[in-house]
Amino acid sequence: MEANSEARKISYMKLLFAILWIFLSVNYIYCDQLSTLEPGVLEETMTGFVADGTVQITPVFLLGTAIMMEIPFLMIVLSWVLRFKINRWVNIIAAAVMVLIQIASLFLGAPSLMYIFYSVVEIGALLTIIVLAWRWSGD
Repeated sequence: MEANSEARKISYMKLLFAILWIFLSVNYIYCDQLSTLEPGVLEETMTGFVADGTVQITPVFLLGTAIMMEIPFLMIVLSWVLRFKINRWVNIIAAAVMVLIQIASLFLGAPSLMYIFYSVVEIGALLTIIVLAWRWSGD
C-alpha cells in the first residue's frame, strides 16, 4: 500500500513539473507574439536587429534562440519520463539556466511593461520549479 502511495506522489510531481513547463512555454510564446505588436518592433526586426538595435539577427543568433527555447519544450517531456533523482536535478538546472537567461534579457534594450510583466511571471514560475524540485524527496 505504501509503495503505491509513493508511486502516486512521484507521478504527481512529474505531472506538476510538466504542467509548469507547459505554462512557461505558453508564456514565452505569447510574450514573443505580443512583442511583435509593439510600435517599431516589426520595422526593427526587418532591419535585422532586435532589442532596440543592440542585437543583430544572424543565423547563429537564431540557432542560439532556438536552442534556448528548446530547454522548456524538452523539459515538458523529460519531467514526465526521467527517474526521480535525475529528474529533480535536471529540473533545478534547467530552471536556473532559464532564470539567468530571462534576467539577462531584461538588460537588452529597453524592455516594455508587457515584457517586464511576463518576465516576472516566468521568473516566478521558474523559481517555483526550483523550490519544488529542491524539496522533492521521493520518499
